[in-house]
Amino acid sequence: MTAEAWDEAAAARAAAACAETAARLAAEGVEPEHLAELEPARKVLLWTRPARMRSRGRVWRIGPLLLGADGALFAAGRATRAAERGRPGYQSVSREERRELAAAALRGGFASGDPVNYDALALPIADPAALRALAADPAVAELPLGLADGEVRVRWRAGAPLAGAQTLAAFLTERAALIRSPEPN
Repeated sequence: MTAEAWDEAAAARAAAACAETAARLAAEGVEPEHLAELEPARKVLLWTRPARMRSRGRVWRIGPLLLGADGALFAAGRATRAAERGRPGYQSVSREERRELAAAALRGGFASGDPVNYDALALPIADPAALRALAADPAVAELPLGLADGEVRVRWRAGAPLAGAQTLAAFLTERAALIRSPEPN
């Protein structure tokens, strides 16, 4: 069996694991979070239209990954909760930026208090050549998954080796079980 055939089989197993996990979480009534795209503020004639978030679907946060309700897989980016902007407190620039992001989610139509994930990177798990090309792109930070030993594997931190890391199917099975019934502290 050639390396390309191994990669194709690994991609097929990974895509099937994603679809099965998404179907299982949906059937068990686990509530997904929102996935959005941040549209920056822009000038319209004389006014500035404030930033807002546009919905891209629903996802479950599974460690460093986001699993779409349709079985798509994303590398987790940033997250916020939709909330009113309120009056500026001028405590810190970063705090004001976080408040503006929460308000952008609210302006995008998300209900107050809803978790919203954004800046997520779509992972082409069904196409091993695209996944290898994405992982080789120096502009992209270390991906949470990649191809190693004929399997799609998940790493928990950037820079960790993929050899010996957990397979995507095993990772999704384990993490989905924790989402459904978290361990008591």
